[in-house]
Amino acid sequence: MDIIKTIIFGIVEGFTEFLPISSTGHLILTSRLLDLKQTDFLKSFEIAIQLGAILSIIFLYWKSLFRKWEVIKRIITAFIPTAILGLIFYKIFKTYLLNEIVVLWALFLGGIFLIIFELFYKGKEEGIEGISNMSYSKSFLIGIFQSVAIIPGVSRAAATIIGGLSLGIKRKTIVEFSFLLAVPTMLAATAFDLSKNINQFSLEQVNFLIIGFIVSFIVAIISVKFLLYFIKNNSFISFGIYRIILALLFWLIIR
Repeated sequence: MDIIKTIIFGIVEGFTEFLPISSTGHLILTSRLLDLKQTDFLKSFEIAIQLGAILSIIFLYWKSLFRKWEVIKRIITAFIPTAILGLIFYKIFKTYLLNEIVVLWALFLGGIFLIIFELFYKGKEEGIEGISNMSYSKSFLIGIFQSVAIIPGVSRAAATIIGGLSLGIKRKTIVEFSFLLAVPTMLAATAFDLSKNINQFSLEQVNFLIIGFIVSFIVAIISVKFLLYFIKNNSFISFGIYRIILALLFWLIIR
């Protein structure tokens, strides 16, 4: 790992965290392109730099996160199943699932599912608009959908957004809820991982974490604004096509 590679990771994380294409999957594939082995530090690094992207949401949505209690309660409700399942499957996730084969299959199949879903999805005019108008039961179900993304390559954003759309929530509302739900989810995942591994990192490695954090924060702000603009007139089919092409290209590379 060096500064250039750290910046590359920060850019990849910041741009992909909130798009339905899997930031974790992209980071794993990026490490392959940069010829970096999946060491314990790299696995923790890939989790920790997500904090930068999360800080961008706090920066952009701080009023919703700290001043709107109705929104906060729904975020907490959706976070509960993710927290429980995350604790249960943490060791399995980090030991067995953080690898290229799992990522490529998840990207490929997820891309197909995303395309099929969008082709048959018909948004209702009377769909739920505004996070405060979402029921607690729907919020909890979205948290369950998000839990599927413990499999790298699935995409936390894709899982929550598709889950919300299938429950009759307006596209802009569920996209913003996905942004906000990422805050406790990623904070908890990063804090849990670093609490177990931070003492093993050298000062140089900590500096790499800080650099990746800053870069991902800046790029994530751009990515969030891009997605909000994109969904005004577009479905997620293009993201599904991208996922399939990316998976196929990497299959050719690693053969």
